[in-house]
Amino acid sequence: MANKQTGYGGQAVIEGVMMGGKYTTVTAVRRQDRTIDFFECQKKSYPLLNRLKKVPVLRGIVAILESSALGTKHLNFSSEVFDQTNETPRSEEKKKSFGFVIGIAVLGILSFLFAKFVFTLVPAFLASFFSPIVSHHSGQIILEGFFKIAFLLGYIYFVSLTPMMKRVFQYHGAEHKVINAFENDLPLSVENVMNASRLHYRCGSSFILFSAFISVALYFFVPTDPLWLRLVSRIALIPLDLGIAYEVLRLTNRVRGIPFLKWLGYPGLWLQLLTTKEPDTDQVEVAIQAFEEMIKREAMIEGAKSMVNKSHVV
Repeated sequence: MANKQTGYGGQAVIEGVMMGGKYTTVTAVRRQDRTIDFFECQKKSYPLLNRLKKVPVLRGIVAILESSALGTKHLNFSSEVFDQTNETPRSEEKKKSFGFVIGIAVLGILSFLFAKFVFTLVPAFLASFFSPIVSHHSGQIILEGFFKIAFLLGYIYFVSLTPMMKRVFQYHGAEHKVINAFENDLPLSVENVMNASRLHYRCGSSFILFSAFISVALYFFVPTDPLWLRLVSRIALIPLDLGIAYEVLRLTNRVRGIPFLKWLGYPGLWLQLLTTKEPDTDQVEVAIQAFEEMIKREAMIEGAKSMVNKSHVV
């Protein structure tokens, strides 16, 4: 049986959804013939990483690295299935759209840190151009923060306008709906899931926005001149920024049931209005199957672990 205390999560992939639990991750992808393929990637346990996961801030960096590694495997599976089920001639425009989606997805998962560098350094460069007009340290930080948030929101908005990416965002919404329905003790029927919210406090979109806000706050403690030192300090602060953002994400999830504190997570939820879209019933069905298959395999792993533990009891 699924454990309500486990923070289940997942991500959208090409024409499917990945769901993750304590021991394993499972992706469900719908083929054009309406069948659904599954792919499982069990989580590996490393003593050093397990110790780091108990250290605030550091555990956030470990979580990012783990999710990036797992997410890339599931994305590769979904892209292969997508390619196999689309062997019939396709228009050049469709092929370009598919390539664009893969590029965006890889940038967000496999090259997360590279993307973080881009979204960190470009605003710093832009703000420095205005130093003759806005020369004060605080003014430069505020200007840099404005460019950073605007760059992030603009990027997500324009990406969301592409038809193929809209489908990915619909699967993202389906993933959230399934988890919300589960956490509200609702049977995972298509109807119940469709009526659930597509926004969730633990979403990676919220994490990205929190990291942008936190990075701007950290910049007040480091110099903006000369430019080379500004850029170096921005890069050096990335691990700390990501680690704190992870802690903020955990905090907003813990207090989401407290009326006067749940608003702390609202900025991240607002961003999810861009990164998620309302799914159709077929997409919700895929997300439900991904979740249920993950729960089934979690139970099998848990049972196997219990048998091993009992066999060692004298």
